[in-house]
Amino acid sequence: MSNHQLDELRSQLEEVNLQLLNLINKRGDLVKDIGQIKEKQGMNRFDPVRERVMFDQITEKNDGPFEDSTVTHLFKEIFKAGLELQEDDHRKALLVSRKKKPEDTVIEVNGERIGDGNPHFIMGPCAVESYEQVSTVAKAVKDQGLKLLRGGAFKPRTSPYDFQGLGLEGLKILREAADEHGLAVISEIVNPADIEKAVEYLDVIQIGARNMQNFELLKAAGSVNKPVLLKRGLSATISEFINAAEYVISRGNGNIILCERGIRTYEKATRNTLDISAVPILKQETHLPVYVDVTHSTGRRDLLLPTAKAALAVGADGVMAEVHPDPAVALSDSAQQMDIPTFDKFMNELKK
Repeated sequence: MSNHQLDELRSQLEEVNLQLLNLINKRGDLVKDIGQIKEKQGMNRFDPVRERVMFDQITEKNDGPFEDSTVTHLFKEIFKAGLELQEDDHRKALLVSRKKKPEDTVIEVNGERIGDGNPHFIMGPCAVESYEQVSTVAKAVKDQGLKLLRGGAFKPRTSPYDFQGLGLEGLKILREAADEHGLAVISEIVNPADIEKAVEYLDVIQIGARNMQNFELLKAAGSVNKPVLLKRGLSATISEFINAAEYVISRGNGNIILCERGIRTYEKATRNTLDISAVPILKQETHLPVYVDVTHSTGRRDLLLPTAKAALAVGADGVMAEVHPDPAVALSDSAQQMDIPTFDKFMNELKK
């Protein structure tokens, strides 16, 4: 075969490729039109009987050189792509998605611009126990140049007999200590009925892992004008996590901070398993800032610094961790909280 003949055949092949492309896209347009009609009529998009009829027609007309099994495989992929096209056309782009808003959301809290490309830290005790305890930690937080103070006033605990927090009184203590040191307050709310009172004392509403799919709480938080820090559930997929954030934004509140805090696996070396890959995935899929809670994900003081470094290395907008004046006597999670000297070393290392 001469080079001229080879070039001619290649040219014909390229022309057939373009014809196939044109026909596949034409088929895609037809599939979308059919999908819209089916949706209006309340019909299922996938019709296995109709698909079998088309396969039979195709194999009946197949004169080779491809075997029927090969042709069927190729058309299965084309049919599958068509069904996905119908579903994509039907599915509304989420408000939290990059498709809806390509630019990063930046949330301003007490002079901190969370999501601006710089790391911002949220520190404080696991649970509010007294004014003296919170004020001591607040001073340490301020001395490190930080602006965001966390503390649990409402504590959803695994056992009903564990310390459940001081409730509204705890929020008042947090507010007083924070104001004394010029800090913003972040604390968890567990009951939708408490949000109206809580917003008087809070700068950021935290929704904890155990309440990630408390849909009434998500909707209530989405209905107030306060930023929301939403933690990933213990066994939640990333898709479920993103959809939980969608509940908040669907009510008008787009100031949402996502927080990866570890997920439950079979591993027992750490309290949870830190899904570090969730950070870049969430940053790609959504326009929201992403934090990592290194305290709850590891449950170990000796792992706080390396996991915090890892979080920032993969693009987290900030790190959350727990600090207590005397962790040994803490009313909750004593094994995982830093004392103040350890906290100072932790922050000094992260600032290098």
